[in-house]
Amino acid sequence: MKSTLLAFASALTICTPLAAEPSDGPQPYPMPPAIAAPRDVAWPGVIRLEVDASDTARRIFQVKQTLPGVKTGRLTLLYPEWLPGKHYDFGSIDKLAGLVVRGNDKVLAWVRDPVNVFAFHVDVPQGVSELKIEFQFVSPTAANQGRVVVTPEMLNLQWGMVALYPAGYYTRRIMVEPSVKLPAGWNYGVALDTASRDGDIARFKPITLETLVDSPMFAGRYFKQYDLDPGAKYPVRMNVIADTPAELAADAKTLDKHKALIQQADKLFGVRNFDRYDFLVAITDRLGDIGLEHHRSSENGVATGYFTEFDQAIGDRGLLPHEYVHSWNGKYRRPAELWTPSFNVPMRGSLLWVYEGLTSYWGDVLGARSGMSSKQESLESLALTAAQYENQTGRRWRQLEDTTFDPILARRLPQPWRGYQRSEDYYQEGLLIWLDADTLIREKSGGRKSLDDFGRQFFAGKDGQYVVSPYTFDDVVTALNAVQPHDWATFLTARVKDVAPSAPLDSLARTGWKLVYTDTPTAYVKAVEGISKSTGLTYSLGLSLSRDADVTGVLWEGPAFNAGITVSTKVLAVNGFAFSTERLKAAITEGKTGKPIELLVRNGDHFRTVSIPYAGGLRYPKLERIDGTPDMLSRIFEARK
Repeated sequence: MKSTLLAFASALTICTPLAAEPSDGPQPYPMPPAIAAPRDVAWPGVIRLEVDASDTARRIFQVKQTLPGVKTGRLTLLYPEWLPGKHYDFGSIDKLAGLVVRGNDKVLAWVRDPVNVFAFHVDVPQGVSELKIEFQFVSPTAANQGRVVVTPEMLNLQWGMVALYPAGYYTRRIMVEPSVKLPAGWNYGVALDTASRDGDIARFKPITLETLVDSPMFAGRYFKQYDLDPGAKYPVRMNVIADTPAELAADAKTLDKHKALIQQADKLFGVRNFDRYDFLVAITDRLGDIGLEHHRSSENGVATGYFTEFDQAIGDRGLLPHEYVHSWNGKYRRPAELWTPSFNVPMRGSLLWVYEGLTSYWGDVLGARSGMSSKQESLESLALTAAQYENQTGRRWRQLEDTTFDPILARRLPQPWRGYQRSEDYYQEGLLIWLDADTLIREKSGGRKSLDDFGRQFFAGKDGQYVVSPYTFDDVVTALNAVQPHDWATFLTARVKDVAPSAPLDSLARTGWKLVYTDTPTAYVKAVEGISKSTGLTYSLGLSLSRDADVTGVLWEGPAFNAGITVSTKVLAVNGFAFSTERLKAAITEGKTGKPIELLVRNGDHFRTVSIPYAGGLRYPKLERIDGTPDMLSRIFEARK
């Protein structure tokens, strides 16, 4: 036996000599020790977090933290990196400055982790049981530095920007006692319980770090709070800040639509999975744009005129319904891969087509049911979405599920060929998938069931409680089958996980409507173009333009694409005359006779004339009724009694 083993070992050495010998060249330098993984144990003590947000001139937040319960040895402090609702590693670590750590009034050295730059290591000496931490959050003073969160009239305090926390613990097991100093005379909205208000300093009751980071603040010189459900056991309020006091005034008709949103959500979900809900609304042209969901609140940035010209605020009226739905879908019930035990564990978004897609669908539905948007606006908005995906070439090579990586891949930066590259399509294509599911349930059940039944069952929790209940793909399939038996796994897989060259538009025929193109834009298209100061010719010439005739989008394989036009091109002339939107539209119409459209364009220092042989005329999407069929869409958009 011994000689046989020696022979085998010798043969193995001869056959695989390279496996035992290193190659020429360098070997990898050892990685630093791993940072402690979060554990489901409590941090010993309550962290005190004091934020001075009164410096609106320089837009600097001064932060002080007191960290009790520390022990001798190495302590790692983490700055939040993966924040719920952001969908990518969005932590503003570059804005943290001036970090000083003290123990027993002595400055302690810290060192940043060389791999995880959101982590700071501190060696705690013997005899130190409490750390004093100070730093500044230097918020952007211009939009090219990031989102502006402070103006002379208002501020948006996100606690994840101004907090360090110890590694090795679930954030729901770390208690924090927060306070904030505001500019003199300012008021605020926040989904926290105020313990005391001493002049301009507000102190809040201790709360878990997980809930604190999920409870941002809007504060401002001009502030007003509206109760959207007076007398409710679990109140819903709208906290409004604005650039000017005149923007705070909402008339009774506008307020009634916001109140109806709350009532229609109650009828859809049947339960309030929160103890309170605070809409935070900034009516501003100065603070950075935002629409971010939280379990018991939401951050909503809308343009000036939101209240005073509500009928014209077509681009903003869908924001509050969308973010409110997220309290149920995304916050109470959350994809299992998107719940993490701390803010520095990476999130995975494979189910964002449920998280955002279903929310987009129900946000639009509740917008229509509440009157926040009219039925006609809802129909015309749906037509735009359907046309976008009917004409999307990127779906020929890329699955919808793969677009859930887009926030990480593209960092939400502009793309040169958005329709071909695809960009976070889980929102609006997800909406179409859920419309497809809703109409299929209605059809198969003979109108007795709908996606509303799925909503009441899948998102049912307990009134007044705001725990998180994660879900998986299989959970979604099981819940759909409980409402209406069908092969939902195959249905969803084909639309989400497989390459699907055709858009999910089967639902339109079921609803009694069809997508058509006309030479006249709908009122909704006109309103969107007016707000965005743009001209959309995507479904005719294959491009869109800014007010200054800069090309802002090009349809892959469309007429403009085939002529070599790209984003950043500027159109100077049409058929020999100086550019105007009217001349370009007239040239497109004239092109139906067979006359090519000639454009003088500039790209950087290069000028050229391009001839585009396009004869299809102007084309704008709209929905048209199919004669002799039931109108299911109108029933979907109809307010529930």
